[in-house]
Amino acid sequence: MDDGAMRDLGADRSLMIVDDDEPFRKRLARAMEKRGFDPVVTAESVAEGLANARSQPPAYAVIDLRLEDGNGLDVVEALREARPDSRVVVLTGYGAIATAVAAVKIGATDYLSKPADADDVEAALLSQPDDKPVPPENPMSADRVRWEHIQRVFELCDRNVSETARRLNMHRRTLQRILAKRSPR
Repeated sequence: MDDGAMRDLGADRSLMIVDDDEPFRKRLARAMEKRGFDPVVTAESVAEGLANARSQPPAYAVIDLRLEDGNGLDVVEALREARPDSRVVVLTGYGAIATAVAAVKIGATDYLSKPADADDVEAALLSQPDDKPVPPENPMSADRVRWEHIQRVFELCDRNVSETARRLNMHRRTLQRILAKRSPR
């Protein structure tokens, strides 16, 4: 952590992380503390996030879009009401233009697809509105993005191969072959 990053944080360095993936949440919290965010408060549900946003609204927040008990955008809205100047980054395992637009419309500063590391999150939290995003160092390959998309739709269809194939406009047997293989790099 350099002094420039400390200055960019401002006087209030409070950060809230709302994510239901416990190992990721803990890793990110430790990494952000090392980068000068203090205090770092974590929550694993919409209910916890809403309570934290209303009782002690942080200057910065990282909120997962899909949580076990609902939608992270509810936490973004509550935080915006409690503290309009907070900088909020929405994380999601499945990036879609519609959800990115919805997140920004209700007040998110930025929107990142997982896997995002602490450097990505910090850059998004501290970015200025007119900054162009830096291209990722190790972007996912096109094959990996396709595989992730298929897996996501498969899970949303309750692991029903026929329904997934129908929604993806793909032959069922082709989908079965793809699902039987390992994920591409």
